[in-house]
This record gives sequence, structure tokens and C-alpha cells, in this order.
Amino acid sequence: AHKAQLLQYLQMTSQTEYSVFLTAFFANKVEHESRHCNGKGLQRQGSSYFDRVYTANQNCGHAYPTFLAVLWCAGLLCSQAPAAFAGLMYLFVRQKYFVGYLGERTQSIPGYLFGKRIILFLFLMSVAGILNYYLVFFFGSDFEIHIKTITSAISPLLLIP
Repeated sequence: AHKAQLLQYLQMTSQTEYSVFLTAFFANKVEHESRHCNGKGLQRQGSSYFDRVYTANQNCGHAYPTFLAVLWCAGLLCSQAPAAFAGLMYLFVRQKYFVGYLGERTQSIPGYLFGKRIILFLFLMSVAGILNYYLVFFFGSDFEIHIKTITSAISPLLLIP
């Protein structure tokens, strides 16, 4: 039982590590474009391409704490496998958003909207886990199996654009 629980947490920790890698990649892209445009250190003034890279990185950075919070809350309070799947999908969507932002700004909109849907799914998983805790605490009714079944069934629907 201990190994199974450790494996479940390993899924979420690997998502967290991958998200750290992706954030570092985005920051490195900003640094590279800054040096390429200015030939000096990190400076905000530069080409419009640099401005797009910088803005995309800032936007991804602002959403990162929310992503981590709902990922871990959904995984710990509800179900690890659907949360890890949704987390992986969110990271791919953020990559799509970042790359889309580098082209035409309208190319980033699908990634942005898809990312919002995944964050909402993780948030609802967290709320379901919290509600289940209170149902167990106050009424003795445990709906954990039903919630896990529903979230496992719904998580593949995240693939639909």
C-alpha cells in the first residue's frame, strides 16, 4: 500500500518538476532574446519579438502559482491520477500558448482558453475533495469512490479542444 501511495505522489511531483523545467525554459528564452537583441545583459527594450517573448514569459509566470496550488489540492484531496493527467495537459497547453504568443498574438488564444478550462477542472476536483471531507466529518458519508470515478471519466474530455 505504501508503494502505491508513493507512486501516486510521484506522478504529481514529476508534473511539478516538469513545470519548473518549463518555467526555466521560458526564462532562458527571454534571456536569450534579450542578449540577441541588445548584445548586453538582460534589458527590456528591444525588438517586438523580444517584447512578445518577455510578455509570454510573464503571463506564464503569473499563472504558475495558481496551477501548482490547484494541482496539489486536486491530487491530495481528490484523486492523483486525473490531477496528474490534467497537470500534464496544462503544461502542454502552456507550451502551446507560449509558442503561439511568439507568432501572432491571436495564435495564443486557444492555448489560453484551454488552460483556463484545465485550471477550472483542477479547481472543481479540489472543491469536490473538500466537500467530501466535510460530508465524512459531519455526516459519515464518504463519496470518495464516486468522486474518483467521475474525475477519472471526465479527465479524458480535457483532450477535446
